[in-house]
Amino acid sequence: MKSFYGDLKLGILGGGQLGRMLIQESINFNITTHVLDPDADAPCKHLCSKFVHGSLTDYQTVYRFGKNVDLITIEIEKVNVDALEQLENEGVLVYPQSRVIRLIQDKGVQKQFFKENNIPSAPFHLIQDRKDLLNRNFPFPYIQKLRKDGYDGRGVHPVKSAADLDHAFDAPSLVEEWVDFEKELAVIVSRNENGDIKTFPCVEMEFNPEANLVEFLISPSTLPEDILLKADELAVKIARDLKIVGVLAVEMFLTKSGDVLVNELAPRPHNSGHQSIEGNYTSQYEQHLRAIFNLPLGDTRSIGHAVMINLLGEKGFEGSAEYEGLQEILRIEGVYVHLYGKKLTKPFRKMGHITILDDDRQKAIAKAKLVQETIKVKV
Repeated sequence: MKSFYGDLKLGILGGGQLGRMLIQESINFNITTHVLDPDADAPCKHLCSKFVHGSLTDYQTVYRFGKNVDLITIEIEKVNVDALEQLENEGVLVYPQSRVIRLIQDKGVQKQFFKENNIPSAPFHLIQDRKDLLNRNFPFPYIQKLRKDGYDGRGVHPVKSAADLDHAFDAPSLVEEWVDFEKELAVIVSRNENGDIKTFPCVEMEFNPEANLVEFLISPSTLPEDILLKADELAVKIARDLKIVGVLAVEMFLTKSGDVLVNELAPRPHNSGHQSIEGNYTSQYEQHLRAIFNLPLGDTRSIGHAVMINLLGEKGFEGSAEYEGLQEILRIEGVYVHLYGKKLTKPFRKMGHITILDDDRQKAIAKAKLVQETIKVKV
């Protein structure tokens, strides 16, 4: 029998920064990694055991890639699920399972899953296209989300007045009631094939309003215990209802009335768990490997207070990336830099992240603000 730490080949669909950090962790387990990505210069290219340049959405490309590995995982949901389903039928392990990826690829199906499983979420309606949206006369404000292919803030359109309808998506979408939230929260939950489940401590997120990307993340959250318990229980329920194998990011809203509503799911390592590399006893990447190889799940406790900053390309700059202020921030105690190996920067492109650790929460936040003001990705 092949051993996970020797001759078993792990295939990763997607060669971006999440795959890169997963490979960095897999090296500790001596796991052989194969990566498929459409970018010939993907961040994973020089880290994996074998790199395949090709489409993630083409059936034959994904199928052929999968026939040469023993277990497949993903770092992005936009993959050919039909090919993964066929590979599963032929005995290749796929974690998260193809049925889970299929469900999460479609935000409309995802919302139906919430409704059917009594998972609290914002009220919604499904629409076919822009004409359908205009005919419905939904009361303002609301959010329109593309059912498929939205990511990193793309595919989300706030509709606050009739003027915003001019830029509405003309594609199958869901219309979601506007949530007047206090904070955005996230819980990373993991489940292995044995059914063991563990959660990471809840984190709080602040978003860049222009790019709609996580800009600032604080771990662990210091919200009241009853709210943290609600968030934790929801994450566990979803993992259990899905019977997912792997890690799952559960993004949530805390409303001003104290309710916790689930926003969206990501069946893979996630931006809201980057700080776990230094900030928790087990990182989300190690936990994902433990889960998909059906190993005992690791200790998810926080080591200290951690703040994570996404390092985004500066507005107005496009070209070969230069990191202004890098030396200055590395002089600050408790600063950990992760650059993603992307040669070219453009406005709001994720170029890396920085985690700041401190025993004191307020000091960690103050250091993070200083780091954020100091480092810039330019050309």
